[in-house]
Amino acid sequence: MDVSGAGGLADDRALLGRTSTAERVADILRTRIAEGYFPPGARLSEESIGGALGVSRNTLREAFRLLTHERLLVHELNRGVFVRVLAVGDVDDIYRTRRLVECAVVRGLGQPPFAVAGLAAAVAEGEAAARAGDWKGVSTANIHFHRELVALAGSARTDELMRGVLAELRLAFHVVDDPRALHEPYLRRNREILDALRAGERASAERLLARYLDDSRTRVAAAYAQAVDDPADPAG
Repeated sequence: MDVSGAGGLADDRALLGRTSTAERVADILRTRIAEGYFPPGARLSEESIGGALGVSRNTLREAFRLLTHERLLVHELNRGVFVRVLAVGDVDDIYRTRRLVECAVVRGLGQPPFAVAGLAAAVAEGEAAARAGDWKGVSTANIHFHRELVALAGSARTDELMRGVLAELRLAFHVVDDPRALHEPYLRRNREILDALRAGERASAERLLARYLDDSRTRVAAAYAQAVDDPADPAG
């Protein structure tokens, strides 16, 4: 079989633009989910989103398909596309993945100094949001902190993986009724990790991060389980 020529690929040229656009739309929607604009259970309107972004229905549906594959959206027959509502077990699984990836990133950083400017900006963002009493903003800054932490690996594949994982995590944050109690303790801990990395203390930063993630997993899973099991809670 001759595979050296074009092999009819010219017929697929049109797919390049469409696929690229769908991926860009998916990235926009993923970011919006991660930053809290679309809460769990929200129905995503093809007409309004397609009109706002100026993309075709086919492109938008492909973006929805990509995000469904990432477990951020669900398609319900004859009803439409909705932001996914996590099960309690999903929260545990998200944290297992985070611990594996984030701790490995810190462990593999190599020799200092480390490029922590992005981490520092995320810490400052969270502290400013806390001073303003903006706990949703604190949550968003925390997501930014962990994205910047993973970005230290310099791996596009790891960045892509964690964008989806952290967007899923935000779905859990949405239904917790006391975001201040959930997020405030980690402002200090984010700064401690930043300070350890600034000082070139990679092993110390990894220990801090591992304890951080274990504690956060316990708190978030318990708060989420209570929220979704509470019949008085509209989010449940």
